[in-house]
Amino acid sequence: MKRVENKVALVTGGASGIGLSAATLLAKEGAKVVIADYNIEGAKEVAETLVKEGYEASAVFLDAGDAKTIEAAVEFTVEKYGTITVLYNNVGGTSLRKDLDVVNMDLDEFDRLVNMNLKSVLLGSRYAIPHMQKAGGGSIINTASMAGFASDQIRTAYGATKAGVVNMTKYIATQYGKDNIRCNAIAPGLILTPAAKANIPQPMLDIFMKFNALPYHGEADDIGHAVVFLASDESKFMTGQTLQIEGGHYLANPTIADTNNWVAEQQAKA
Repeated sequence: MKRVENKVALVTGGASGIGLSAATLLAKEGAKVVIADYNIEGAKEVAETLVKEGYEASAVFLDAGDAKTIEAAVEFTVEKYGTITVLYNNVGGTSLRKDLDVVNMDLDEFDRLVNMNLKSVLLGSRYAIPHMQKAGGGSIINTASMAGFASDQIRTAYGATKAGVVNMTKYIATQYGKDNIRCNAIAPGLILTPAAKANIPQPMLDIFMKFNALPYHGEADDIGHAVVFLASDESKFMTGQTLQIEGGHYLANPTIADTNNWVAEQQAKA
């Protein structure tokens, strides 16, 4: 089934992880896809693989901290395929060594993350919206994070910028809905991308699992499938929303896992 046939999608951060999943699934569901990434060689490799499999895909360089490259990626998409009807603003990041608590964080890192995580969403949308208006509509999808809803000991700038993505999503949806342009966001929890698998030690994964409602962690395709849904006409009456895809990790009273363990211990003693 071609759920996004005849749509033209620009996926930022599409060379790996969640972006790679989204780009691949969009292409397989019929979209013409442009993979934009700082890792241009990786983006080209993804595009070449998709083309060999019979799909339409291209690659372009994008630095989420550089407005000119964001504008250039949108213009490349329009020149290549005639329009842009889907924009997936997916680039984001943090530094666990610099993005610390409020007193100790590196302020230059704060500025860098505002540009990368939040301003890039504004700019991508700013440059894509006029083309979507000409096309009669479109779908903008933003990667937020559960860090935008729940605080932590560190990653202060990351959480603040992702909360900004959630609210900016609502503003875009409100301002351009009458142009048939929808804007929604996805807030992933812990997703086992290759980067996560390589950098998160097993004891930490076990701690996360303890608080999941579901008995497993998320995979990149869990987000990629949601991107296809939001890009497709299946979600045509949905805008301004943030889908929390996090395995129920933030669902319950935070004491429930420890409470269940305590009850089990008491029952074992009885």
